[in-house]
Amino acid sequence: MKVKEIMNKEFLYVKEEDTVKKVLDLMTDKKVNGTPVMNNNMEISGIVVKADIFRFLMEPGHYDSYPISAVMTTNLITAEEEEEVEEAALRLRKNNIIALPVINDKKALGLISLENIVDYFLKGIN
Repeated sequence: MKVKEIMNKEFLYVKEEDTVKKVLDLMTDKKVNGTPVMNNNMEISGIVVKADIFRFLMEPGHYDSYPISAVMTTNLITAEEEEEVEEAALRLRKNNIIALPVINDKKALGLISLENIVDYFLKGIN
């Protein structure tokens, strides 16, 4: 099965200039642990997870004014919509992460998460 068949096509994303406070509030409200960060061309420029924000908060600063681009991870690990789910699952496991942005030409098409993959394999068992 291909990634595009089980990925989340509707997902939260934030902009590089959004503040750390705004992003943490959005993530908390939407009950997500991570989100892609987009530039002004709507190309993915990074990803931020709550752990990144919590590390940032350990140092005193301007939580309500710092842009999320100061906190995000720019070394992206991604998936492609045409790759096999098993390949994406191996990449998640190898890198000890919970979700991959699915991209095509720097555009985020969706997210594939451990939850999507577990659901996929459970359907195969039932």
